[in-house]
Amino acid sequence: MIIILLLIILALVGFVYLIRSIVKKQHKEISVVEYAVIVAYLISLMIAGVGLLFHSSQFNQAVDPVDGDCYIPFGGKHILSLLVYFIAFNSSAVAIWVRGRKIPPIPLVLMLIMLLIGSIISVFVLIQVSHHDTSTLDMYIGNEGTLYFIFTPICCLIIGIGLIRKVILEEKVYALGRTYSSTALNKMNSLLASKVDLPIWAFLFLIPIFLLCTIILILFGQDHDSLVKVFTETTTWAFSQKMHPPILDHQGHYLCTVAAKGDPALVKPLRLGKRHGYTIIVNRQLQIANAFEEILSDLSPAVHRFVRHCYDKYGYNVSVKINSVKASNRTYMVMKPLEYVFLFFLYMFYVEPEKKIAKQYS
Repeated sequence: MIIILLLIILALVGFVYLIRSIVKKQHKEISVVEYAVIVAYLISLMIAGVGLLFHSSQFNQAVDPVDGDCYIPFGGKHILSLLVYFIAFNSSAVAIWVRGRKIPPIPLVLMLIMLLIGSIISVFVLIQVSHHDTSTLDMYIGNEGTLYFIFTPICCLIIGIGLIRKVILEEKVYALGRTYSSTALNKMNSLLASKVDLPIWAFLFLIPIFLLCTIILILFGQDHDSLVKVFTETTTWAFSQKMHPPILDHQGHYLCTVAAKGDPALVKPLRLGKRHGYTIIVNRQLQIANAFEEILSDLSPAVHRFVRHCYDKYGYNVSVKINSVKASNRTYMVMKPLEYVFLFFLYMFYVEPEKKIAKQYS
């Protein structure tokens, strides 16, 4: 999943660089509407990238909803097919936006076809991400997660339809001003110019080009129906046909290990407490850390989920190595500076911070 996210970031950086260099070279004037669409699209891509940090698990992986883990809307190895069409769509969009009808005929036709394919795929992506059934993940409510992904396909549809319309209108003006020595050709040209708002002719080339792209993708290890499986081999989303494994039992706060195994004279256990139905040993360091986590959750749920995800990813590996009094004591001392940082923020944001600390795990 990290590789996919890196590819998206690289594609985004390349996309921005391509726009900048082409616009500068062509001396193109950009309207307010075009600026608004570009900014909205780039923001939607960044939001989707954040969403992938929390929705990265495949359908066959067990997740822990307490930590914000959830399932990706797109399936496994088939994401490559989606990514190829995504890059082709964006490359075609930039070229047509900058050059319009001035592109040579064959590349222009191919780019229009990529815009059509990309727009059609965007419709299915929009349907896929517009419904997220989280009823089997007890920590989530309703359609949570859809807002991360829904804006990008909407922007793609606006861009695709807008650019196709731009080329059609330019072609209409060009065709109306074109004359032939043959009367039959002039009549045919006039007929096509008057009917140019119905781009039926572009669809005639869509299927053969799509089949050619599919064959090329098969050579790179994709299935012939990867664009179907990328939506169906998922779980909890609109087109999903897979069921995920039972959710994981939450591992808890890994500082519990310190409180439980450390030298009582150093780690100073206070009492027993409850966390998700389990009895744990509580000390002040654990209380302060959990109270700070509540601050983070209140201020920014998205940042909290990211921090919690990282903490659980690495914290569990640390906790399994804390299997002695000495190891627990060392961990307690290493965490001490961070404890003071947490305490500072508690005293910064709460009127009665000690009450907030004391009620943790009560």
